[in-house]
Amino acid sequence: MKPASTLFKIIDNLENYICRTLLALFVVILFAQILSRNLFNHSISWTEELVTYMFVWFAFFGASYAAKLAAHNRVTFQFKFMPRKLATGLEAFSDLIWVAFNGYFVYLSILFFTKANLFWKSQTLGIPMKYLYLVLPIAFSLMALRVLQVNYYKLVKGIDIRDPETEELDKIIHDSAQNDGKQFRERVHG
Repeated sequence: MKPASTLFKIIDNLENYICRTLLALFVVILFAQILSRNLFNHSISWTEELVTYMFVWFAFFGASYAAKLAAHNRVTFQFKFMPRKLATGLEAFSDLIWVAFNGYFVYLSILFFTKANLFWKSQTLGIPMKYLYLVLPIAFSLMALRVLQVNYYKLVKGIDIRDPETEELDKIIHDSAQNDGKQFRERVHG
C-alpha cells in the first residue's frame, strides 16, 4: 500500500479512530477507578475529571463522524413529496447553511481560544482549560468538511451516502406499504 493512500485512509477515518481510542481509554480508566475504590478503598482523584473531558471530546468527534455517515437527525419527510431534483437541491441548501453555521462556530471558538486565560486550569488535572476547549474548532471544522464531503459524493460522484438505519427504515416502510396494499386487495376481492 502506498504511503499516500495509507495517509488518506487514516485522514478519512480520523474521527472513527479517535472515538474508538477515547472510548477504550475512558472505559479502562473508569474500570480502574471502580477497582481502586472497591478493592483498595482508595479513590484516584483525577480519573473522573479526565474521563469527563474525554467523553466531551468523544461526543464532538462522534458528531463529526455521524456527519461523515450522513447519520445526523434531520427532517426529510417533506422531501418524499417533492420532485427528486428539488429535494436534492433543498437538502444541499440546508447542508450549506449547516456548513456556514459550523464555520461561524469555528470562528467564535478560535476567538475564545485566543482570549482564554492560561491561568484558568482544570481542578484536579491542572491543565489550562483553553487546551481542553480546542475540541470545538477541530470538531466543527471536521464536521463542516464531512458535510461537504457527503455532498460532493452525492452531487458530483452520484454516490448516495445514507445512514444504514434510514435505509432499513425505508425498506420496512416500503414492505409495509406493499403488504397493506395486498391485504386491502384481499379484503376487497374476498
